[in-house]
Amino acid sequence: MRGVLRFTFALIVTGGLLLAIAGILAYQAYEGDGPAREESVVLIERGSGVRAISVELEEEGVIEDALLFQVAARLSGKAASLKAGEYAFSPGASLRDVLEKLERGEFIVRQVTIPEGRTSYEVVELLEGIEVLEGEIGKTPEEGSLLPETYHYQWGDQRQSLIERMQRDMQELMDELWPERANDLPLETPEEALTLASIVEKETAVATERAQVASVFVNRLRRGMPLQSDPTVIYALTEGKGPLDRELTRQDWEVEDPYNTYHVNGLPPGPIANPGQASIEAVLDPAETDYLYFVADGSGGHAFARTLDEHNRNVRNWRRIRDGEGG
Repeated sequence: MRGVLRFTFALIVTGGLLLAIAGILAYQAYEGDGPAREESVVLIERGSGVRAISVELEEEGVIEDALLFQVAARLSGKAASLKAGEYAFSPGASLRDVLEKLERGEFIVRQVTIPEGRTSYEVVELLEGIEVLEGEIGKTPEEGSLLPETYHYQWGDQRQSLIERMQRDMQELMDELWPERANDLPLETPEEALTLASIVEKETAVATERAQVASVFVNRLRRGMPLQSDPTVIYALTEGKGPLDRELTRQDWEVEDPYNTYHVNGLPPGPIANPGQASIEAVLDPAETDYLYFVADGSGGHAFARTLDEHNRNVRNWRRIRDGEGG
């Protein structure tokens, strides 16, 4: 009898030790460093169960053992709450770190910058080139309806949703800026302000002269003079589908098109691009000047003039610079 008791006691002690060792090993496997030695980016597809997730993580070297991951996920109660998405796992991420990140849905957040002055057609092309976005854009958004900014997105976001976010941001910006516009502007509606801002955006990339460029066009509108903006001619020729791959000619300036501001007086029917906030602000609060003309000055900016004679001198100076004859 005593022998049986001693044997039973030995079994209990041995079993306890084995359980203790197993517990220590399980804890180390759960809390200890994982096998990855560099950051790993893993895409968990929608509809993936815990088994498919574990296999993907093992294949990418994020975890050591897929079966151990499955056991840990079920014992921790996280198996049903793991979220699909694109994840970045740091080197040595533990099994616990991996499970918690998947449970919280800490996806990779990407960003796309829409440059000022892009047409809606060009914005659509840009979004269509981002592979991790999904869905189609119903139709090309109205010109000038998208606010150029930096937008964040995640794998699986819809392209159309990004477009709608840009449209909301533009509408909110105009709702904020339009009531604060300067007095006596020759602009009747926010849409007209966007149209003029798009022209200013295409005419100059120099932040410090936007308000001056805006003043030229505002002064011309007040006097009933044609705007004579080359970017409007380019838009008429390309319909906003990309840059013109050649210099404008005299014949181009004579094209009969409502967007050609050499052909028509006043504003074109709508924007020729999506202007940024700075250009919109310049149009709604232009510099107070007598300028009616401007031309490139050879340094990236423009030379402004009040009279045609002064403008012609600036043009001749620009041509000398362009032709390499000096200023």
